[in-house]
Amino acid sequence: MLEITGYSVEFIKDPFGILSGRRYEFLIDIDLDEEDELYSKSGIYIRAVYSAEESGGRLIKHELIERVTEKLLDFELEDEEEQELLAFCAEHYKEADE
Repeated sequence: MLEITGYSVEFIKDPFGILSGRRYEFLIDIDLDEEDELYSKSGIYIRAVYSAEESGGRLIKHELIERVTEKLLDFELEDEEEQELLAFCAEHYKEADE
């Protein structure tokens, strides 16, 4: 289960109109247990790109990043966590300034 401690969301402008749907970038702070293999004293956040389309929303991509070093971590979220992330983005994307 993802324990989200903070987030920001921004609308991604598409000046050429080549992308389908409207894209949003999320930066999501997560809290991890020290026993978790992803745990870092520096902290971890998720960068996610969400697409809101008429047929519904979907995650375009997501990355796990170590906060202090900005190092991309070579780990994937579990299916359940990815579904939680999708639901979170679907609930909060409208908060972005467009």
